[in-house]
Amino acid sequence: MNLIKLQIVELIDKHHHMTSVAEILGIKQPTVTFHMKSLEEEMGVRLFESRSGKTFLTEAGQALLHYSVKINALTQEARRVVREYDSLYRGTLHIGASYVPATYLLPPILNAFSHEFPGIRIHLSVKPSPVIRDMLVRHQIDLGIISSEPFVGSQLQTETLCEDDLVLICAPQHALVQREDVQPEHIAQVPFALHGHESSTRRLTNQWLEQHEVRLRGTVEMDSLEAIKQLVLLGGHISFMSRMAVQWEEQQGLIRVLPIPGQQAPRHIYTVHNKDRHPSVQINRFEEVLRDWSLQAELT
Repeated sequence: MNLIKLQIVELIDKHHHMTSVAEILGIKQPTVTFHMKSLEEEMGVRLFESRSGKTFLTEAGQALLHYSVKINALTQEARRVVREYDSLYRGTLHIGASYVPATYLLPPILNAFSHEFPGIRIHLSVKPSPVIRDMLVRHQIDLGIISSEPFVGSQLQTETLCEDDLVLICAPQHALVQREDVQPEHIAQVPFALHGHESSTRRLTNQWLEQHEVRLRGTVEMDSLEAIKQLVLLGGHISFMSRMAVQWEEQQGLIRVLPIPGQQAPRHIYTVHNKDRHPSVQINRFEEVLRDWSLQAELT
């Protein structure tokens, strides 16, 4: 078993044509066929099968694919880290962030970092927190920055940057603003804007609804934080949202922020990385910038 054979397994699963695999690897098609047969002989099981002129992985091949993807990603990482380890002024950072930190925390930090290290390219993937955690496990990104409730992962190590509790938001003229003590039954009577199923806010909202046995009267589901805020601004709907995501609107008097009744699980912004992934000097420096920002935010 060698690296090119594992690359072929992954590429066959993506393209299903040996000619495409050969072109990507810069080798001839008979060489691809030779490696495929050699791998099957070595493993003692059929890994590939042809259907309708295309090549697919068998069940055994799919099992091998799981490890091939990880090994190929680790190989790329090892090459990158070794090549770039001696310099802070070149290289690429692959960062994954959930929507709140990507939108309301990272832009000024990325701007400052890019000015200090203009030779470093930054690729930011914006996905829900569970997706970012999965990308870290698969070694697809160097660092994750997510807004989430506390969690434990055997492969992941976290560091808290700042608090990011959920709050109840509504328009300034909404009837809930006039109540001295908002109760769960009051929320059940008001049209509610729900976040998408993959978001950590939606997960915490569902937990709160179950805990207080609340059945919402009318709901609208949206994947966009900004779309939810615009709906709330119209005055009819309310929602649960990250405090960080509505700081500007609250300061401008456009949205009222109220505490969510009942106990809420604490939520923070975390940096997360894979324990098995060796951090490059670029990642170490970027994390230093994040920690500096966190300290400044605490002081202000």
